[in-house]
Amino acid sequence: MDTSVALMLLALFTSTITAITGVGGGMVLVAVLSSFLAPSILIPVHGATQLSSNISRAILGYKEIYYQAVLKYIIGSLLGVAISYNFLLHLPFTYIPLFVGVYIILSFWSKRLNYLFQRLESYFLLGVLQSGLSLVVGATGAMAMPALVKDCKDANQIVVTIATFSFITHLLKIIVFIILGFAFFEYIDIMLYMIFGAVVGSYLGTKIRNRVDAKKLLSLMKILVTVFAIKGIVGVFV
Repeated sequence: MDTSVALMLLALFTSTITAITGVGGGMVLVAVLSSFLAPSILIPVHGATQLSSNISRAILGYKEIYYQAVLKYIIGSLLGVAISYNFLLHLPFTYIPLFVGVYIILSFWSKRLNYLFQRLESYFLLGVLQSGLSLVVGATGAMAMPALVKDCKDANQIVVTIATFSFITHLLKIIVFIILGFAFFEYIDIMLYMIFGAVVGSYLGTKIRNRVDAKKLLSLMKILVTVFAIKGIVGVFV
């Protein structure tokens, strides 16, 4: 199978997951992409794909967005990206899969880290952390889940609000990589295939969201993404 087609199907699958569960698809995507793409292009290409996936999901459910949190999140995101930008200037890109893998494993398996996430109720602080870390580890949408569970009326509002937050995060990420001189057009073919898959996945996931057991899907995804995260970590040192 052609690599572009394989990545399109991967983007479709992971976008469908996120449209159903609200989180997780971005982690699967960045973990698997580390096996296909060079470390220097992993985060920006992932960001472009996730931008399309999340904006399509937010548009499909725009009436459900928890708008009270959006401005606070934007302000925090601007600060977080500004801080991480200075760190990124001095980071060797070969270590990106290491940071991605460690973050994914801690997110899924560390009770202490998840406890800290559950204590985060400030959308400003969530913006700082999610958007700041996203420049290095790619997918951070799960951080907002505990706060939104408390404030949102139902699962649909949680999903589309996380999509809105992630859209903001990935938009700022793309701007940063443009400033850093990343040539997105050199990878336009791969990105167009993946963007198409991501948008279709958002549509499919939105349509079947209430018919799928999200908890079982997340359990399977947890195992899958951990395997690829370990593979990415090992690849840095081998």
